[in-house]
Amino acid sequence: MLDFMHLRPNIRAMDLGPAAMVAERSLKVIESAPVGRRYHRLLLEAPDLSARSRPGQFFHLLCRDGAGNGPYLRRPMSIWRCGAGEPLGFLFHVKGKGTAALARLRAGEALSVVGPLGQGFALDPAWRRILILARGVGLATLAPLTGAAAAMGIAADAVLSARDPADLMAEEFAGVSGASVTAVFDADGSSEVARVEALLRARFAAARPDAVFTCGSNRLFLLLQRLSAEFGIPGQVALEQQMGCGLGMCFCCVRQIRDASGAVVNLRVCAEGPVFDLQAALAW
Repeated sequence: MLDFMHLRPNIRAMDLGPAAMVAERSLKVIESAPVGRRYHRLLLEAPDLSARSRPGQFFHLLCRDGAGNGPYLRRPMSIWRCGAGEPLGFLFHVKGKGTAALARLRAGEALSVVGPLGQGFALDPAWRRILILARGVGLATLAPLTGAAAAMGIAADAVLSARDPADLMAEEFAGVSGASVTAVFDADGSSEVARVEALLRARFAAARPDAVFTCGSNRLFLLLQRLSAEFGIPGQVALEQQMGCGLGMCFCCVRQIRDASGAVVNLRVCAEGPVFDLQAALAW
């Protein structure tokens, strides 16, 4: 079993890690478009950054539109698209002044970014199948995992949860990876925890995955954590947390995580995460 925990017993105030060396860059927007009713996507021209970014990492984006409105505080955005020869992409929920400013950017305009930041997902080349459980904008965090898995010959089986079909964004999730997608919705009750549990148990019985991954919902995280422990399947979770600096200096994003000895320690989501071992993460 892989050790995904990358945990330390304590946090020292001056231990900023490699993120402290990441520089701010101004990148050209090559596409800016709405997705469904509440979401928006941005594609940026950044071949070098895209090539060295990994699924599960994030960037800190300066929320200023092309007309100069802002700046608002930077927003941590998980990577939605990345890879050699690919644009750097972000998919986000437009719900405040900062994200609204980002959504007003147009092709040809510039966006200030800092990244890639944080610890991403880990894939074992010996795996043959993984299962992904995502809800809402958490699918943006998990989407690049499908492409990375496909490149390694690993099949991805995804269960996506949303309010209703208009919010699903299945195409934006799977892309050309060939991932299998099953949708569950609040609108018809299929996203209820008990029904998702029955669905996952059936999947585990039919084709046991080598690992499981989740992001976007605390209740689904707790469900997958419980089932992965019961079935003995390793897992990883990308935690969502408010961040200040995104570099590990402000300690705004500290979460409690259980280390290898079983002790509960305080770790920074931006530096030691956002990806943690599924069994190590504690509910908020």
